[in-house]
Amino acid sequence: MVHGTLVSLARSWGLALLRLCLLGLMSCSAALAASDGQLPHQSKDRQGYADASSCLGCHAEQAGQWQHSDHAWALRDATAANVLGNFDDARFDEAGVKARFFRKADGYYVNIEGEDGKPADFRVLYTFGFEPLQQYLVALSRGRLQALTLAWDSRPAGQGGQRWFSLYPGQRFAPDAPLHWTGRYQNWNAMCADCHSTALAKHYDDLKDSFASTWQEQNVGCQACHGPGQAHVDWATQNPGASPAKGLAIDFKALGSQGLVEQCAYCHSRRQGLGTGQLPGHPQLDQSLPATLRSGLYHDAGQIDGEVYEYGSFTQSRMYAAGVGCTDCHNPHTTKVRIEGNGLCLQCHNTQPNTARFAGLQAKDYDSPAHHHHTVGSPGAQCVNCHMPTRNYMVVDPRRDHSLRIPRPDLAATGPDACTSCHQDRTPQWAASALEGWFGTPKRPAHYGQVFHAVRQDPSTTLSRLGYLLADKSNPSIVRATAADQLADIGPAAASNLRWALQDKDALVRAYAVAGFTSLPPEQRLKPLLPLLEDPTRAVRDETLRALADVPADQLPEANRQSFQAMLAEYEQRLRGNADLPGGRLNLAVLLQRQGRDEQAMQQYRQALRMDPYFVPARVNLVTLASSTQRLDDAEQLLREGVALEKMPEADHGNLAYMLALLLVERNKPDEAVGWMEQAAVALPGNSRIRYNQGLLLSRMNRRDEALQALRSGLQQSPQNADLLYTLIYLHALEGEREQAFPYVQRMREAAPDDPRLQAIEPYWQKGQ
Repeated sequence: MVHGTLVSLARSWGLALLRLCLLGLMSCSAALAASDGQLPHQSKDRQGYADASSCLGCHAEQAGQWQHSDHAWALRDATAANVLGNFDDARFDEAGVKARFFRKADGYYVNIEGEDGKPADFRVLYTFGFEPLQQYLVALSRGRLQALTLAWDSRPAGQGGQRWFSLYPGQRFAPDAPLHWTGRYQNWNAMCADCHSTALAKHYDDLKDSFASTWQEQNVGCQACHGPGQAHVDWATQNPGASPAKGLAIDFKALGSQGLVEQCAYCHSRRQGLGTGQLPGHPQLDQSLPATLRSGLYHDAGQIDGEVYEYGSFTQSRMYAAGVGCTDCHNPHTTKVRIEGNGLCLQCHNTQPNTARFAGLQAKDYDSPAHHHHTVGSPGAQCVNCHMPTRNYMVVDPRRDHSLRIPRPDLAATGPDACTSCHQDRTPQWAASALEGWFGTPKRPAHYGQVFHAVRQDPSTTLSRLGYLLADKSNPSIVRATAADQLADIGPAAASNLRWALQDKDALVRAYAVAGFTSLPPEQRLKPLLPLLEDPTRAVRDETLRALADVPADQLPEANRQSFQAMLAEYEQRLRGNADLPGGRLNLAVLLQRQGRDEQAMQQYRQALRMDPYFVPARVNLVTLASSTQRLDDAEQLLREGVALEKMPEADHGNLAYMLALLLVERNKPDEAVGWMEQAAVALPGNSRIRYNQGLLLSRMNRRDEALQALRSGLQQSPQNADLLYTLIYLHALEGEREQAFPYVQRMREAAPDDPRLQAIEPYWQKGQ
């Protein structure tokens, strides 16, 4: 029974967390160079790419705009023209982190604690970004470039800039920690390289944990967006001055607005790469699988929380649905907005909107106090401050929420609202009343944020609420995909809700629906999933391969066997090339485990934990695998190591404590198990199952009063939980305490009238009334 619980936990914490997005932790970082110390260099395999200078002759205007852009500054050599930071023997000393920035004849250096815990001199090879901060890259062994976590604030001194500062203020990480500047999450090759260079190939060796990376252009150049340009250069050379241009890999007009957005999305999104690298001109889901609106990245109503960049937010917006694309607001060459101030929004939102393109726009003067109700020219009168509020990342870098939402302080429980982010001395209720006074009582349908919030508050409603959200095609695709993602975590119980979603017209919904079938018996999986092996989208095919990986070959239709094995082998190779971060190792390990290659899977889980001991999904899966193979000592040791980690997030600590308690019960160590069960219950107050198991365990140990207290504590969080109610009825009835038991009987009649346990005891209670 305990092992079954561990498996259930693993399904929700590990096997269902395959689609971890690997890009974009708090500090983007770097690491290139072959295992022999070779630095990143231009690829010898040109793959149709032209020399970067080829564009300059004909496209001087665009090149001039680009050379001062964020894209041009993505990665540069550390020269006097490019280094913005103070390297004149500048010193940093905070929270135990010490560094000295200085120069030598051959370049720029930093003296700082290295991998061995000792201070040493490291040469800065590259600059990384420039505004509002600039980071610096240092080469280490195995082809790695690492980003210092001490960055230069390039803002003017009057704005608080022109200083060295830590991206993790007040914190110091040990040299073996993943957030130390030499650690995994500050590694450029894995974290940021494919979006800060053009046509990058990581060339990651999963056995040696090393890189031999190459690029076509060091920064984000013309061909990063326009695709390989040699054919175009050849045509232009043979046809000087001719028009229209030919030979370009991408026709942006043919892509349409949403296709254009997808060209930006590979880098401007939180996503899991599919091991292909960037493929200009291809759909987003042939290159990566974007993250859904999951907790930690987004608030319940979809507002930005983690550093998610723009794509996941923008695809929630009515602008995206109406056909607005990135370049309607941004100059693609300067990367700046086309118009400063409200004039940007007034391109469409004015007294004579372009209704031919954006049907339904109301003709209205939006740039007036009659609409924004603030003093003209004040911050509150700026469209973006109400509809695109900011959040700071990397300490000093404000990013705007691109979901372009109407302020909803009435939904404050589902996430922050723009009104009280400015009026911090006021309440959401005050803001909601003000809006109602200005615009009247709104008549709006329920917001999807209310559904996600309700599910978090009461998981028992997940199937019905999320099923409805998934079925409502008026919701943005990313919202419906989020519903599918959360339903898939439930497992087989959600299969009926997800079955029709496998044929949804939106590939993102299909991709996230597939995982809901992974735990069904093979014969129940094959019919709905086999057609998806021929899905036009790589992300959907990949999810399907993973879901079918454990199906015995003789159960596959004979016509599919050979192609399936070939697809599976190619998929595994891409996973190995993408296993440079803990989430990538997890994906590889899960595939191996599903194929029955348990020893290899355990090696990969352990490698993920070596990369990051705090990476709970790998630990949970490894514990579950060890337990299922009766390596209980290993499982216990892994859990004890996990709960002993300092600064572990409370929810993660609670889940590991719960697993340890269950394992200790299985190993006949109830006295110790009770303590861990209590820790888990405190850390995870919303998990009524913990209190239920705690009550049963205490009762079995003849600690009846404590058992009753644990069960009542669970009811405070889940008042209608039938398991808790029935157990309280049982324990009181066992002692003949009919009067104490009866209130729980009444509550159970309301909460679960069809529960067989209630029906079995009803005659007893009715007889006594």
